[in-house]
Amino acid sequence: MRLTLTVNGKPITAEVAPTTLLSAFLRETLGLTGTHQGCDTGQCGACTVHLDGRAVKSCLVLAHQAEGRDVLTIEGVAAGETLHPVQVAFRDRHALQCGFCTPGMVMTALDLADRLETADEDAIRHGLDGNLCRCTGYGPIVAAVADAVRGRKGERP
Repeated sequence: MRLTLTVNGKPITAEVAPTTLLSAFLRETLGLTGTHQGCDTGQCGACTVHLDGRAVKSCLVLAHQAEGRDVLTIEGVAAGETLHPVQVAFRDRHALQCGFCTPGMVMTALDLADRLETADEDAIRHGLDGNLCRCTGYGPIVAAVADAVRGRKGERP
């Protein structure tokens, strides 16, 4: 089946099987390997991307469901060599160790930073609930998201 969508601001047209997952399409067809495949059941969040501006787990979305829509992957977040403020917050707060969960965490954090009114730790932890990290203990990740929320609201991190 023919698929037309926008990925990281670029129009894409490709042939995909009806059962192709969005995560597989991004990685295998487009070579965007920043979208990690962890559990393939929607539990780990490593495959999180934005679909029309909202964080979704791409292992739970069929590629054809993205027809005509906008997809943002981790590769499209930075402006060239300039990191997005959420990426800067993750770097500054040392919110990564092995890095496997990091792309999905950043994509979820971008969504949270846009939606949360305050940098409330409980709300951040709830928002990150579907993203697993085996390394950091979440403290630095929550702090990075809080910095991003405060930065979006014009407050000092």
